[in-house]
Amino acid sequence: MTLALVAVLLLVPDAVRVYATNMMGALRAPGEPAFVAGHRGDRADAPENTMPGFAAAFASGLDFVETDVQLTADGVPVLMHDDTVDRTTDGTGAVADLTVDQIRALDAGSWYAPEFAGTRVPLLVEFLDALAGSRQKAIVELKGYWAPDGIRTVLDAVYLRGVQNRVVFASFDLSTVAHLADTAPAIPRVIIKRDLPHDPVGLARYYDAIAILTTPTSLENDPDAVARMHEAGLGVLVYTLNSTERWSEALADGVDGIVTDKPSKLDGWIAETAPGT
Repeated sequence: MTLALVAVLLLVPDAVRVYATNMMGALRAPGEPAFVAGHRGDRADAPENTMPGFAAAFASGLDFVETDVQLTADGVPVLMHDDTVDRTTDGTGAVADLTVDQIRALDAGSWYAPEFAGTRVPLLVEFLDALAGSRQKAIVELKGYWAPDGIRTVLDAVYLRGVQNRVVFASFDLSTVAHLADTAPAIPRVIIKRDLPHDPVGLARYYDAIAILTTPTSLENDPDAVARMHEAGLGVLVYTLNSTERWSEALADGVDGIVTDKPSKLDGWIAETAPGT
């Protein structure tokens, strides 16, 4: 563990509060513009979870980029959404069963368009290097279950590049969220829930998360959830919204962030329809 990391951990409660405010800004009121997060980069212009997709997102005016991280068979963090490489590369097999060299040999761009032939599956460190050279922030989703040792590998890479105040970790897996709270307490956490629980405030507080990332359907089923979360000082983010109808509904609900496959289009739409004050 680096001396810088030790110093941060000594001030964990204050650090998390500062990072949470810096990450999301003030909680939104209904109708106020939410922040925009490019889902796996900018999927409208390039293959998901590839450096061309992130380059497009970093070159735009977006607030956030979102990506997914998994460990290879030899313990190297790579960017991949699915459990297998089948859908987004020319290979087959589970990410966890393939070495980093095997995954890096795959073509991760031809499936999207011929001009992206030869695009490789990025290493997490490549993404973090690009993030360090940008002004954006990142939602880094740890896919599936992560043990503390794997989290430390990611954490070391984040701190080595000095982007610890521009990263928020996210996960569906509550055991992983608990390990994040213990292993990386100074980095804000977001819980991802497809369906909100009866008490989202209690869930977020139990795991010391700054927000819950959920679906618009779950908010339709619990219309008061955003107000209850905001009253508790907690954020609400929604995924994956790609139409002006859904964007309008989300802003009317007062959500704090929107994850979308069309980040540039959403960013422009918000600038036109819900300009900040």
